[in-house]
Amino acid sequence: MTASKIHWNPGWTTKAPEQGDLVLELSGSGVVKPADGWLRPLESMTGNPESAEFVSLGSANGRPVFVTEVPESKAEGQEVVSLRDALLMISDAPAAMLSTGFQVWQWFQDHKYCGRCGGSTGFHPRERAKWCSTCNIPWYPRLAPCVIVVIRRQDQYLLAKSSRVKRHFYSLIAGFVEPGESLEGAVVREVKEETGLDVTNIRYQGSEPWPFPHQLMAGFFADYAGGELVLQEDEIADAGWFSPESRPPVPPETTISGRLIRDMEKVIVAGGSGS
Repeated sequence: MTASKIHWNPGWTTKAPEQGDLVLELSGSGVVKPADGWLRPLESMTGNPESAEFVSLGSANGRPVFVTEVPESKAEGQEVVSLRDALLMISDAPAAMLSTGFQVWQWFQDHKYCGRCGGSTGFHPRERAKWCSTCNIPWYPRLAPCVIVVIRRQDQYLLAKSSRVKRHFYSLIAGFVEPGESLEGAVVREVKEETGLDVTNIRYQGSEPWPFPHQLMAGFFADYAGGELVLQEDEIADAGWFSPESRPPVPPETTISGRLIRDMEKVIVAGGSGS
């Protein structure tokens, strides 16, 4: 089943996979990719279905889809694509399905035991949650809200290079939302902490799940309001003001950062305010 033919719908069931159901196989930080797509039938999976654990993801083309993990020794000789490469470099990768698969599998591994009493958990009968019958509490998949922002100053915008990521992209200022903080408040704080700049006129543009490991990215435009660049060196290796015709390499449009940058470029070229 090739990526271009995958029509994936998220969903949830507690039933075990059956012959003919589809499996997304993970191995380490990558996906075991069959020659004809991203999924394989249960009966032809790389590992041993009898000893594997499975978590429901939804359905693809009307067939149930499950995620499992294959030991790296079993994946030898197979094509294993890292999740980051799939999302950044492969335009026809089923990004939503792969993102969900990694996040759901991580949740399944992290909550085999109750965080309160330490007892074993089972699947909740009606929701995507692990259930502790002793404490009577559910453990849902974790989501961490984050903000990411394009800052405009006249006909230029700010791009920054992370001190942690090895890729040569320049991208945007981003960070996690703190408890008790609004999304807009997080934009102001993160920009100030990482660059020393002040921003105003913050406006929401869109969102995207980002599974490294479980972020939900909220994208914004903002206007420069003052200050000089003072970089937080443990976060930002370099930053500067760029114009649409003279910018460095940036992430592809398959990512929210890539789309935000290109959307801002269109606003600048058109002479608009982007409000």
